[in-house]
Amino acid sequence: MKRFSLSLGQKLWIVVSIVMLIEIMISYGMTHYLYKKIYVDDVEASLKQEGIRLSKEYSGGDLTPELQKKIEWYNEISESEVFIVSNPKELSACLPFEVNHETLIGAIEREQLLNGELVTKVGFEKQFDRNIMGVIVPLLDEKRLKGIIYLYIPLASVNEVFEEASVIIAIITLILSLFAILFGQRVVKKLTTPLNEMERVAYQMSKGDYSKKVEVESNDEIGRLGVAFNQMSDAIKEEDERRKEFLGNVSHELRTPISYIKGYSEAILDGTVSEKADADKYLQLIHREAGRMQRLVRDLLDLAQLEGKSLPMDKQPLALAQLIEESLEKFEPFLQEKKLLLEKKLDPDVIIMGDQDRVEQIIQNIMDNAIRYSPENGTILVSLEKS
Repeated sequence: MKRFSLSLGQKLWIVVSIVMLIEIMISYGMTHYLYKKIYVDDVEASLKQEGIRLSKEYSGGDLTPELQKKIEWYNEISESEVFIVSNPKELSACLPFEVNHETLIGAIEREQLLNGELVTKVGFEKQFDRNIMGVIVPLLDEKRLKGIIYLYIPLASVNEVFEEASVIIAIITLILSLFAILFGQRVVKKLTTPLNEMERVAYQMSKGDYSKKVEVESNDEIGRLGVAFNQMSDAIKEEDERRKEFLGNVSHELRTPISYIKGYSEAILDGTVSEKADADKYLQLIHREAGRMQRLVRDLLDLAQLEGKSLPMDKQPLALAQLIEESLEKFEPFLQEKKLLLEKKLDPDVIIMGDQDRVEQIIQNIMDNAIRYSPENGTILVSLEKS
């Protein structure tokens, strides 16, 4: 079964979409919060102020016709509906909609009114098809409830309250959404482009092409990752070149002892070497070069231990003059073939700390070049002195 997976860009777009959705939900919640805090609370405070101001017209005793006329006059000029009754049961006859006075003023509300507290009521009214807010103001005469003033007003919906600002809110929401999309696209591109570039370069590196580099355009974490990636590419390239150089050197070093072994063995087989002492000497040289080849092959197999620019050195005290003498013996046939004279001036007291195979490899390379580039009947001088 194929496993479904999302790219990094798709994941980032999902995050951007979730952020936009959260933003819309927060905006919706803030709208209703502002509706409650700004509009509803303001209506309640306004009705309470009106009720308290009207209740100051009452001076005690029974409700007088003059007070009722003042309330009726105020009702005509006020945006809210205002009624004054001496008995809450009479309120049903005054209101243009049915109301249960027991639910309007129950035991708890009556206790609040007796304590001089105002009672606020909010409920849905079918006639107005919206919520109604009412405020009940007590008219007290020495702890006795002589009547109430009832003020109510239909509450506008959230859409009606913000109708004037709805166009502005819609435009701002659209602008913010477009900005979020453009900004999100730019962020996604900024984050994914370097990673896609690294993927492309890594693919080229897997084919052995280390010339491609990641373009670094920022100094953030992604930019620093690109720099580290390029440094890693350079390090791998250097290591790869070092390994190729090592393999080339080993191949070159193997050709030389093979040629010596071949030349010495042919000299013995074709009878060029007639004396037993010379034959034994050539056999010893062949044996020595075979051992040298064995060590070179071991170095090749130990390539995984390559550190820095060289293999680990097996250092020990070496009599350098003796090592040079032994190394020069293998060149006698080649010197004779080119009619070259070999002169040696070697200080036998020179002792060094070194790797015998590595030092012999250096001597061999020098002698190979000397024989190759010296004219026939020429002279090669090998000297060793301490300074």
